[in-house]
Amino acid sequence: MSCMYGKYIKRFLGFIISLLALLCLSPLLLIVAIWLHFANKGAGAFFFQERPGKDAKIFKIIKFKTMTDERDADGRLLPDERRLTRVGRFVRSTSIDELPQLFNVLKGDMALIGPRPLLVEYLPLYTAEQARRHEVRPGITGWAQCHGRNMLSWDEKFKLDVWYVDHCSFMTDVKVIFTTIKKVISRDGISQDGHATMEVFKGSN
Repeated sequence: MSCMYGKYIKRFLGFIISLLALLCLSPLLLIVAIWLHFANKGAGAFFFQERPGKDAKIFKIIKFKTMTDERDADGRLLPDERRLTRVGRFVRSTSIDELPQLFNVLKGDMALIGPRPLLVEYLPLYTAEQARRHEVRPGITGWAQCHGRNMLSWDEKFKLDVWYVDHCSFMTDVKVIFTTIKKVISRDGISQDGHATMEVFKGSN
């Protein structure tokens, strides 16, 4: 990683861009929050979950909630694809659900660009090489999202994440931003077949 850019400039730019984006998008965020409040049948509009950040330090990520909390007769949550509402599917397909993470960027838990923060339960499953994805702050979007998003296999995703760690630069981040915009517009790679996003990671073979 470029030392000067990675340590100082990237964080500063991320803070300024996130602050301006939140100010400009606040009317949209309010409308979406109200819309989801009713669509989610009382489950709320926001989703909070612990995720590992830089150096695997745990933080709470915030996203728009796109699923209900409906359960089966035994009290277990229904599969994701059954709880995902029509409104939630639209919010997710347009990546609007990711916008609240701008608050995480302001706090310093995340960056605009970086490996996506995954589940805490995956931490013991990574190889030493895969775990290198935590050498940088996780991002709202990243290099892997530009090269297949949720259509990638886990091994492919992790290789791209580590590539980004070793090649992070201002120009790389600019490329990620423009490619992400194209992906969002085309709604490409949103989910794998049979999954709301992608299959659960069970470790590399």
